[in-house]
Amino acid sequence: MELKVIDDNGRVTTSVTASDDLFGREYNEALVHQVVTAYQANARSASSKQKGRSEIAKSTHKPWAQKGTGRARAGMASSPLWRGGGRIFPNSPDENFSQKVNRKMYRAGLASIFSQLVRENRLTVVDNLALAAPKTKLLAQRMKSLGMDADRVLIITDNFDENLYLSSRNLPHVLVVEAHQADPVSLVRFHKVLVTRNAMAKIEEMLA
Repeated sequence: MELKVIDDNGRVTTSVTASDDLFGREYNEALVHQVVTAYQANARSASSKQKGRSEIAKSTHKPWAQKGTGRARAGMASSPLWRGGGRIFPNSPDENFSQKVNRKMYRAGLASIFSQLVRENRLTVVDNLALAAPKTKLLAQRMKSLGMDADRVLIITDNFDENLYLSSRNLPHVLVVEAHQADPVSLVRFHKVLVTRNAMAKIEEMLA
């Protein structure tokens, strides 16, 4: 399939041949959901700690007699039913939230996302995005000339460009990543995805 390539003024200048397996695949919503969920789950860290009823510093003395008071039965003040008691299923620092996704499934999920971006006209290919200096104003002007100043834009480059990266840090709606750093969550979250021609070739090579 052919993807249009635009210049700095947002005009279509030429086209580039793209892989049908990567940019022309049918959308698999269930697979995309599984890949995105697994990616977010694998980023979690078990940093919270809660106390069970055995760890609560309360007396184990029975609060009142079993019968005759008219109140509900109570065994100890550390009961999870009481305020200040232990949790029934407490969080532990050694919890494992990771989810396994096969490499073939992950690549197919990314290909499904890229294909949907093309169908929705959310993927744009440019020849080059190099900036002369690390200035936010220059990148903001470039985004405006491309007609993307009002959208959340994910920029994918083939190599690390320090000027481009430094210029994007003060733009809350712009994120610059390299081709190997493109993740399913960012691809789904951003309204527009701006890919350089060389970065697209790298993505095709990685997901082939």
